[in-house]
Formats: sequence, structure tokens, C-alpha cells
Amino acid sequence: MKALLCTHYGTPDDLVLADIPDPVPGKGEAVVRIEAAALNFFDTLIIANKYQTKPPLPFSPAAEFSGTVESLGAGVSQFSIGDRVIACSGYGAARERIAIAATQLIKIPDGLDVDRAAGLCVTYGTALHALKDRANLKHNETLTVLGASGGTGLAAIELGKIMGARVIACASSAEKIAFARDRGADDGINYGKEDLKEALRRITQGRGADVIYDPVGGAFAEAALRSIAWRGRFLVVGFAAGEIPKLPLNLVLLKSCDVLGVFWGSWIERDPAGHRANTEQLLAWCKQGKLSSHVHAVYPLAEAPSALKAIAARQVMGKVILRP
Repeated sequence: MKALLCTHYGTPDDLVLADIPDPVPGKGEAVVRIEAAALNFFDTLIIANKYQTKPPLPFSPAAEFSGTVESLGAGVSQFSIGDRVIACSGYGAARERIAIAATQLIKIPDGLDVDRAAGLCVTYGTALHALKDRANLKHNETLTVLGASGGTGLAAIELGKIMGARVIACASSAEKIAFARDRGADDGINYGKEDLKEALRRITQGRGADVIYDPVGGAFAEAALRSIAWRGRFLVVGFAAGEIPKLPLNLVLLKSCDVLGVFWGSWIERDPAGHRANTEQLLAWCKQGKLSSHVHAVYPLAEAPSALKAIAARQVMGKVILRP
């Protein structure tokens, strides 16, 4: 079978497309024929050895996928050959087939296409865990989303609206703000042109945002925190800007606010039942048309380097899908 391999750490151009043996399911495993694999920003980091997950070389990037069960190992009874499934594998999905523990698979409801299903696990899973399980976002609260046009930002906007929040989308261009508004954001701030702190205070009439969702980090984190509401919740989701911010703790004291870490990858290992329940809810909402799971572009496996470079250059709005 064909597989995209990281044989040594480097750039997307260092990845190679190779022929490797087809996988065989072990006890408790299923082999899935991958029909769509979704890429995320952290895939640009994992191939450069700059991410907390460090798979042994060689490995395939892409942490989430959709596909069809082709074969089953001993002891697997909850799935049948031909079932359509999704899973988060952490890495390894940029290939034609994968052997994976059956307990990690979740069935795709009829009527939901594989491209949109493939992109639900990581970004929407992270956003739902952050807003529901960590921040306890409430109806009529104000949610501010940084990096609003990226995959995780878009997910937070759509889920925030489902949960009844007023959503303020923050991004680096007018085009990205327009995209976020089209997906449900109530207000927008172009922090490429406006001062983020002052704009948030203006839009919230000085009250500040109840919840701030930050997958960006860098200089925008402190600016957003300075405009948080009394007893607000600041969600630390990631550092797409490349810089890990150092937040002045006096701001946390003065606003009596909470700074909450969102390590979704660790949470799904510690609470697999919670992860499954959240993912099944996301699949249902997506089938009902309540979530877009917007696909920015679809690439063949051989063009994965171009897809990863587009993500790294912040050119992607929504998800990028590979078709093995």
C-alpha cells in the first residue's frame, strides 16, 4: 500500500511517498481502508520534531481519518466488515490502510460524507471539550475566539452558537473575519489592523468576554486576557503563532478569572467514554447540518507537502483533507 512517510525530521518537502506492506489486525484491532485523512496545524510540527508527540521514525502524519472496516482481529465484536468509521489515531493516517484498536473507532451515521466526518475528531473534539467540559460555557455568555478562521477556531464558533453564546471572531484579515461571520460569528475583530484589547472592550461595552478560546498564543494571548470579564475563563488551546506566552498573574488576580489548559489529546486517553460521547454528539450535529466541518481543500496523498505548506502559511480556512 501507499504511505506518506516522515523518515527524518524536517519540512513537508522531506516527506516521501513509499510502498509498505499492508497491515494485519492484531487481537482487538481492525484494519480500516482510509478514505479521507484530515491534516491539522500540529502535523507541521510533528514532522519537524517540535511537538509533544514524538512517534518513532518512520511514521505517517495525519491524526484523524474516516474509512471502511476491511478486516477484524480476534475478539472484535462491536464492528463488522464494511462499517464506516472515524478515529483519532494521533498520527499515522496519511496512508491507504491502518491497523488500530477497535475501541478507538466510532461509527459514522448514514448520510454523512467521509470528508466532513474525517475532520470532526480533533478540531471539533477539542473545541467541544474546551467549551463544555473545561469552561462550562453558558447560554447568553460572550465567547471570543482567536484564530477564528482556522479549523479549531471555526469549530469553536459553530459550537459556541449551538451552546447559545454570543461569538466574537478574531482573525488577521477582513477575508477571514467575513468567513467566520458566514459560519455564525456575531461580531468580528481584525487584529491585523485593530488593537485586540481595545476592540474587545469596545464590542463588549467594557464588560469583557466571559470565555476566551485561544489556539494562537503569542502576543494576542495577553491582549485578550486584559479584556476578559470578571470571573471569565481563558482557554489555553495551542500556540499556532509559534510563541508560548507568559501571562502576568496579576491579571488573573484582578479579574478573578480562570486560566484553563485544554489538553484534548491526553483527555481522550484518560476519559475514553467522555470522548466517545462527545464525538457521537458531534457526528449527530454534523449530520443534522448544525456543524459545517468545512473542507477548505482536498489533496491526493502525493500532494500532501503542498497541503501542509498551505496550513503553515495560514492560508487554510477550515480543514484540509488527504485522499489516500
